[in-house]
Amino acid sequence: MIPSDLSFLPTDVETPAMVGALPGGERAEAVWQNMVGGLTFRLPGIHAKWQRGAGQDLAREAERVRWAARFVTVPRVVSFERRGDEQLLVTETIPGTSAVLEPWDERPRASAHALGAGLRAFHDALPVADCPWTWAVTDRLADIADLAVRDRLAAADPGISRLVVCHGDACAPNTLLGSDGRASGHVDLGDLGVGELWADLAVLAMSVTWNYGEGYEEAVYEGYGIEPDPVRIAFFRDLWNAG
Repeated sequence: MIPSDLSFLPTDVETPAMVGALPGGERAEAVWQNMVGGLTFRLPGIHAKWQRGAGQDLAREAERVRWAARFVTVPRVVSFERRGDEQLLVTETIPGTSAVLEPWDERPRASAHALGAGLRAFHDALPVADCPWTWAVTDRLADIADLAVRDRLAAADPGISRLVVCHGDACAPNTLLGSDGRASGHVDLGDLGVGELWADLAVLAMSVTWNYGEGYEEAVYEGYGIEPDPVRIAFFRDLWNAG
């Protein structure tokens, strides 16, 4: 969950040695911190995602990004390295600015509409039949330790309306918008896999309230070109928050 105050924008962080050793490492600028302590750095022409510990599997993300790059605009993988308990994923920089940063956070309705349209294009472009991974409800329920919560959610599962290749973390920060205000690329694909479209869309619409404030969810659905499904919206937000 990304809070609206953007507290995951890092300040005063030390550049890990693995990042500093990259070409241009002396100019590495920390631009994002995830919820498990991982850091993303911007260097000339590339971005470097660094993680210590088992909080995130960057090899898994690299594999998914390589596959998705055949169909949509995502950062091309340059290299992946694991050294002890550290991981480093290096990708080419792609055009665009995160939808939660200036100037897009100052144009919330237009940005929310662009996010919905961008997710629709993402879903339409990626072939379900060719995707080797899933992000199905049953898989996600299996990862929930609380059996009572797991049983409650399993009983509430509304079923499939449309299968798509889900982004897996379609929150607003993970879509880049270009100078024309349209989605220009997607990042952070570590959970990409086949699942229900509302698993992505319900969370994207929820995320704009974290980053832009209340009142912009409808613009997301309008951009996607779909009427809200209150039952699936409630279920997939509940599942997200339980994960």
